[in-house]
Amino acid sequence: MTGFEIFWPMVAHVALVFALYALLSARRVALVKAGKIEASVFRENRDEPDESLVVRNSIANQFELPVLFHLCCVLLYVTEADNILSLGLAWLFVALRYAHAVIHVTGNRLRYRRPLFMAGFLVLVAMWTWLSVWMAMS
Repeated sequence: MTGFEIFWPMVAHVALVFALYALLSARRVALVKAGKIEASVFRENRDEPDESLVVRNSIANQFELPVLFHLCCVLLYVTEADNILSLGLAWLFVALRYAHAVIHVTGNRLRYRRPLFMAGFLVLVAMWTWLSVWMAMS
């Protein structure tokens, strides 16, 4: 590895968050323009329509489990445990987050969303396990 590869999956995840914020804004503007809701509703997030609520919830989701992902990536880099295995796991985690977000903001079917979440969770457990093994061996 040449140095900063472990940070690219982090950048890709941040891009997902930015895209979700853009989608949230677009959906809220469309709802107000269509006359379906008053803009003041969004000031306090009360009685938000499902069209934008699912996006808001998906954004909140990106600041839960992924916080541990970002921390793990930084620690993998600092401890020099970032290798092809950890990089592959990091990209897999981000791909699963993208898939999870797509399901979340479209049909929001738990039947599909939950397995994606659990797969991402297990990938993150594997990343932390690798970091722990690396530190124990060093």
